[in-house]
Amino acid sequence: MNNVNIHDAKTHFSKLLERIEHDGQSITICRNGKAIADLIPHRPSSRIKTHPTLKKIKIDYDPTEP
Repeated sequence: MNNVNIHDAKTHFSKLLERIEHDGQSITICRNGKAIADLIPHRPSSRIKTHPTLKKIKIDYDPTEP
């Protein structure tokens, strides 16, 4: 993981995004040597996988019946 201070992150934000897009690695933004945020590549969620909360819903009837 790469560490970048806030000033460099603000100054070179576009270049950081290009690095994330190209390499797929995360970048940690630090203030005074302490990590405060992570820039991570976007990973779209699966549209096939059911949401965990929706799995708990049970329907005891056929909603398509008149």
